[in-house]
Amino acid sequence: MHCPKCFGSNIVKNGHTHYGRQNHKCKDCERQFVFPNHHTIGEPIKEKIRKALLERLSLRGICRVFGVSLTWLLEYMISVYEEVPEDFGVDIENLLDDDLQVAVIQADEAWSFVGSKDNKCWIWVAYEKTSQQVVAFHVGDRSRK
Repeated sequence: MHCPKCFGSNIVKNGHTHYGRQNHKCKDCERQFVFPNHHTIGEPIKEKIRKALLERLSLRGICRVFGVSLTWLLEYMISVYEEVPEDFGVDIENLLDDDLQVAVIQADEAWSFVGSKDNKCWIWVAYEKTSQQVVAFHVGDRSRK
């Protein structure tokens, strides 16, 4: 452990911040600081969260069960959904007319406050009725855009 300003090692504890984190003070330069929190979420937990997202569980429920923040979960959810190809792997040109089937698409929406009541976040999901496969989604505000 060393001071981020003078790189000295003469450090003592100096109470807690108003967030409850341990505050430190360098006795050489008298700078106060908090060591960064390197909280990482392992791959096994991320895979369970991915499965919970597929089950359409509530976002706040996922946060409570796995001990993650809503901000982290929304960012992770967007990164997971960006990995999905735009066409979902379907090659329409190679399908014969006999192979085409009628797909019944349902849409669902949900919203929640993010950070404050002034910041509403909407999630729209379109999925095929029989297989429950998600075919499209959107996360954002409810503007025309």
